[in-house]
Amino acid sequence: MWKRIKEDIKTVFERDPAARNIFEVITSYPGLHAIWLHRIAHFLWKKGMKTFARFISHINRLFTGIEIHPGAKIGRRFFIDHGMGVVIGETAEIGDDVLIYQGVVLGGTSLEKKKRHPTVGNNVVIGAGAIILGPIKIGDGAKIGAGSVVIKSVPPGATVVGVPGRIVEEKRKIKIDLEHGKLPDPIAETFKFIIEKQQKLEERIKRLESREKLKIDEYSEEK
Repeated sequence: MWKRIKEDIKTVFERDPAARNIFEVITSYPGLHAIWLHRIAHFLWKKGMKTFARFISHINRLFTGIEIHPGAKIGRRFFIDHGMGVVIGETAEIGDDVLIYQGVVLGGTSLEKKKRHPTVGNNVVIGAGAIILGPIKIGDGAKIGAGSVVIKSVPPGATVVGVPGRIVEEKRKIKIDLEHGKLPDPIAETFKFIIEKQQKLEERIKRLESREKLKIDEYSEEK
């Protein structure tokens, strides 16, 4: 137990450059508190004390702003940065060394009592406000851009952005990367491409118009 607690604290220092000392981390990181309370709730859930487990998760939500269903399975060195508004559903499964930011939702898409929430692999980064829905799989080392809506499985090492989520990069090195704010924007790139094409066409039209005017002027002088 103490070994896991020390590992959690160490993870905060590794993932958050703002962390300054152990006292600050223990007392002022709701993401850390949410994980500790979830472990208690998950233990009670597995022991069959589900109502009490739900009560613990409700207390967790009240104090941290993070809602984790006690049935969710979460691996080691999981870190929620900031955390307000995070929702993790009952059948969600999260691997080791996963980093998520505020407003992330791992939600379900079915009313049936079956696997209905995402499975997140190891070393995954999920940006702020991202929504991942349904019993899909997010492969090891994947990165989900801020504000993305993901409804299809993501292969290992891929980078996904947009609504709905689109893969914009694959075969990324599988490691934790905090640069989730520097992902490519396919919509912005498309608009940029169209504008550049339009500018080139306008330049060509101007050159053609200039040539035609020159021809007309020459013809007029000959007359």
